[in-house]
Amino acid sequence: MGVKIETADSAVKAYLDGELDHHAAGQIRDEIDLAVGNNTPETLIIDFGEVTFMDSSGLGLVMGRYKVMKDIGGHVVLKNTPAHIKKVMRLAGMDRFAQIS
Repeated sequence: MGVKIETADSAVKAYLDGELDHHAAGQIRDEIDLAVGNNTPETLIIDFGEVTFMDSSGLGLVMGRYKVMKDIGGHVVLKNTPAHIKKVMRLAGMDRFAQIS
């Protein structure tokens, strides 16, 4: 699992790639939090377009980043979310905290 971070305007974009499990979640969390801390964006966009597998660690990753963004007055957008991951996120209630597309 990898993550590519881009910053533009008032957003931090995190492009995830591969399997999002407990082995990868910590590193991804740290990289996203560093970018958010350095840029204080209004929006954090997490792109799931290249994610092939996600376990509950992915839900924890999103919830934790939601809390970080809420603390600085920002919000989270989940982009290119595959149907099977989108279903799990909606069942977990993530659509109450983040825009999912």
